[in-house]
Amino acid sequence: MPFTKLGLSKPLLEGVQAMGYGEPTPVQLRAIPPALEGRDVIASAQTGTGKTAAFALPALQRLGHHGKLRCLVLEPTRELAMQVETSMRDLARFTDLKVSSVFGGVGYGKQRSALRDGIDVLVATPGRLEDHLQQGTLKLDQIEVLVLDEVDRMLDVGFLQPMKRIIAKCPKDRQTLFFSATLPPEIAQLAAWALRDPIRIEIGASRSVTSTVKHGVYVTDQGGKYGLLLALLEATEYDSVLIFSRTKHGADRIAKRLRASNHSVAVLHANRSQNQRIEALEGFKSGRYGVMVATDIAARGIDVAGVSHVINYDIPQHPEDYVHRIGRTGRAQRSGDAFTLVAHDELKKLAAIERFIGQKIDRLHLEGKNVPKQGDDAAPRAPKPEPRLDGRPSRPRRRPFRR
Repeated sequence: MPFTKLGLSKPLLEGVQAMGYGEPTPVQLRAIPPALEGRDVIASAQTGTGKTAAFALPALQRLGHHGKLRCLVLEPTRELAMQVETSMRDLARFTDLKVSSVFGGVGYGKQRSALRDGIDVLVATPGRLEDHLQQGTLKLDQIEVLVLDEVDRMLDVGFLQPMKRIIAKCPKDRQTLFFSATLPPEIAQLAAWALRDPIRIEIGASRSVTSTVKHGVYVTDQGGKYGLLLALLEATEYDSVLIFSRTKHGADRIAKRLRASNHSVAVLHANRSQNQRIEALEGFKSGRYGVMVATDIAARGIDVAGVSHVINYDIPQHPEDYVHRIGRTGRAQRSGDAFTLVAHDELKKLAAIERFIGQKIDRLHLEGKNVPKQGDDAAPRAPKPEPRLDGRPSRPRRRPFRR
């Protein structure tokens, strides 16, 4: 079914066409019609399935024309807030609706100015939104559509109580659109409190990897990871590569070594300033940087079309993060590849991921000169004891006892 059959207005269809969207994705196809009817919607769908347009299009259609602040979209991170703001503004480009955002890490001046000039849609992170509410620069008493996006991620970063306080300030007769990649019990309880007789939509299994991503692992020793990463980048034809590091210092270290090997690299993690984050994201989107090294702050906070490859330099701490990380590629029904470098002391974490997603991940092997050893036989082995002259089995030497 094309977008023209969903009941969207002509200006919004022009925005859809200008953004290059083809046919609606499954979550758009199932969420947009009931949302256009004014129903509350709770949708669970994998990352990269088109959730933004699924809530943005019906919300924009309900608003119609420029007026007061009537739509609030809550996001867990500043990066995601910026990207959703851009997407909604692009979809609304042929209307007179105004979209803006508020988030932390930057000054208040431009945000206050936008609110003062008048907007229809506000995309916000909970912390900065509460700051503006306390300062009296905005009110939520006219909100008609409330969108709670990436709710599972908001709970991960401790936004449950701020979300409840914000929801309580919105009119009770609003429409609420609730989107989350997963729906654990605590999220189901929040949904039961915040929504009224919602339509429930679930696209795919929340633990499964999207079918557009081909993924596999390389098993090596810890010391061979960087050499294997370099060999992978040299052997792979990629448009853009997102590399995940477990720590901020690790991300900086990987980026420094890659730059020394003449790779164009951006870095994204919590210690980077807001201007550095914006520059890194924009450079990665435009192709100025072919590689971005990031911590898990980017696993759900980046929405960059055309990421052809994801490489997990460090295996994720939590199995569900594996799905979110590799979901950065294979988006919008395009194909993508994801590789994970696994040291031998990380094999238990790999097994936990395989149990979580319900499948064994393919073991891969990279051939080539100077490529680090891979596979089970790459594990460092204890040296065999030298045989005794009398032919009897040797015993390991004991350290002398010292007081």
